[in-house]
Amino acid sequence: MWESIVLTVAATAGNNIGKILQKKGTVILPPLSLKLKVIRAYAFNKIWVIGFLMDIGGALLMLRALSLAPVSVIQPVSGVGLAILSIFSHFYLKEIMNAVDWVGIALAGVGTIGVGAGGEEQEAATLSIFHIPCLAFVVAILFVLLNGGLRICRRHRREQEMMEYDVVEEIIYGLESGILFGMSSVISKMGFLFLEQGFHQLLVPLCIIFSVCCSGTGFYYQTRGLKHGRAIVVSTCAAVASIVSGVLAGMLALGERLPSAPKARLALLLGWLLIITGVILLVGSTRLVKFLSCSSGRTKRSNADKSYSARRPSSLRIREPNPSAVIPATTLNHLLPSASKEKA
Repeated sequence: MWESIVLTVAATAGNNIGKILQKKGTVILPPLSLKLKVIRAYAFNKIWVIGFLMDIGGALLMLRALSLAPVSVIQPVSGVGLAILSIFSHFYLKEIMNAVDWVGIALAGVGTIGVGAGGEEQEAATLSIFHIPCLAFVVAILFVLLNGGLRICRRHRREQEMMEYDVVEEIIYGLESGILFGMSSVISKMGFLFLEQGFHQLLVPLCIIFSVCCSGTGFYYQTRGLKHGRAIVVSTCAAVASIVSGVLAGMLALGERLPSAPKARLALLLGWLLIITGVILLVGSTRLVKFLSCSSGRTKRSNADKSYSARRPSSLRIREPNPSAVIPATTLNHLLPSASKEKA
């Protein structure tokens, strides 16, 4: 079990770091096309080539990990890749990390240890080739419902003449991409299970092709959401939906189950919870720190105003008018005629 977890951590680290290096390498490169000059420029760019090889190596390691362990173990551990990416960005790209980032990394790391301690080897359940269309049917129904909600939100936004995306639209795009990422792992695992149970060997590459299509479509939905919506909402929903959908599909479609021992079951569930919490903190750390700093600043200002008003001298405070200093109207009427006579 620990071998598959180490492979998963290495795979997700290769995928995330590889994409960052590819993005950094394309800064000085033209847009990718099939022209020989452009392909040669990419091939001779050292940073881009290293990132591309790390990305491909990570995908191969992930396939190897899926062949050794259940999806309900592999998919949550893959969320640790965001923590590794944060550490890489801090030391290599010199990006500043706050306290919430480090807390998220620590939670994801402890959660990975919990999943490794609670996970156990399982006998492969008997699968039928009809599980693939059944799984596709369930995912299709989910997407029909999600896209129906997306259309309702768009119609409402047009009626209200709103330019910015509604939060429901951002959540839907994140959920759709996350579900596809989770299904990608499940379909790859299905191919290896079919091979173990004596099905035709062509089912393995066929399942891998379907898996790649799911990942590509997931990136498409995620990119659409990130283009118009807030990155924190889309990324958080995608990460959580990927873990939850992978675990549920692994248990319902592949026959995976929780450990039989109570302590192992508790360690596995706690590991899932810590990884999800760590991922959410890593994605939303910047907003959370900004919100906390603003709220603490408002609290300090209000306390300072209260202390200043308490220390203010009594002579500066507004005094109530003294009733004895008020001249009655009858006295004024008495004085005005006498003053006019003196002037005359």
